[in-house]
Amino acid sequence: MTTTQTQMRTEVLEIPVAAERLLANGGDAIRRAADAARAQDPQFMVSVARGSSDHVATYLKYASELLLGTPLASIGPSIASIYGRKLRLEGSVCLSVSQSGKSPDIVEMARMARQGGALSIAMTNQPESPLAQMADHTLALHAGPEISVAATKTFVNSAIAGIWFLAECAEDDDLRSAIADLPSKLERAVRIDWPEARAALAGRNSIFCLGRGPASAISNEAALKFKETCQIHAESYSSAEVLHGPVSIVDGGFPVLGFSARDEAESALARVADDIAEKGAKVFATSDKVSQATPLTTIRTGHPLTDPISLIASFYAMVERVAETRGINPDAPRHLKKVTETV
Repeated sequence: MTTTQTQMRTEVLEIPVAAERLLANGGDAIRRAADAARAQDPQFMVSVARGSSDHVATYLKYASELLLGTPLASIGPSIASIYGRKLRLEGSVCLSVSQSGKSPDIVEMARMARQGGALSIAMTNQPESPLAQMADHTLALHAGPEISVAATKTFVNSAIAGIWFLAECAEDDDLRSAIADLPSKLERAVRIDWPEARAALAGRNSIFCLGRGPASAISNEAALKFKETCQIHAESYSSAEVLHGPVSIVDGGFPVLGFSARDEAESALARVADDIAEKGAKVFATSDKVSQATPLTTIRTGHPLTDPISLIASFYAMVERVAETRGINPDAPRHLKKVTETV
């Protein structure tokens, strides 16, 4: 077991400051990109990303469709980098998300999208990176150096930059206000680490993560982090899908973690969480609408589209504690490195 604070925990606790730095320094670039996107008037948008960054893209997919009515679809980077194909993207907007901005397949796909007629917008923590240099607009994340292999504050700032971009596209004052208040909400969220859920993982090496709507992106990210930092086999499912087969794995004490924003999908997720709890699983949910599952303390943000950002901050605080309890160093997971440059 570690005796000093991990780099991951240091960076989790830096999340509110990183968010404040983005809000102070990122507005001009985000507003310029939103102005260009409105002028483009896209019938659809596409995203290019991998790993945690692709989970940000999933969050933005739901946000775009709920807020703007504009479909946002993920496109596979290998279409350009491996297969050398071109897509017809005239009049669209391409959002590429990459912490380092260096992965060749992400850069190549974003380049192909721009050549195919898309307005290219890159979100990266490295504004001098190849991805940034290729894009029409670059949204610097201003997260500061992130040393731990597990992305935390770069994920959060990617999500904030993306939702802020969409808020500016929609000229939505309520969402803008919630975004401006995020640092204070995140300061509280990173101090919550869900000890009751952590206790349910003792002696367990598998877990289900559930979500619905924008929170499904947080479920995906949580499952990745369980595997990455704790060597726990975690699977992410929509609460609409988990009862269609995967629930057969559940036995007595099987841990399940459900993520829900305060939106129209909350009641649906709560019903599924209660259903699985009745089958003997230890189910926890970020909702007070559950009756059989255990509700987790949650910091609400004043807007359903920013709630997922608070949820992931608390999860990061939790998962670092789980790794520590298991004697695993989350800063240097086995077989992994900070920047993965796939072709």
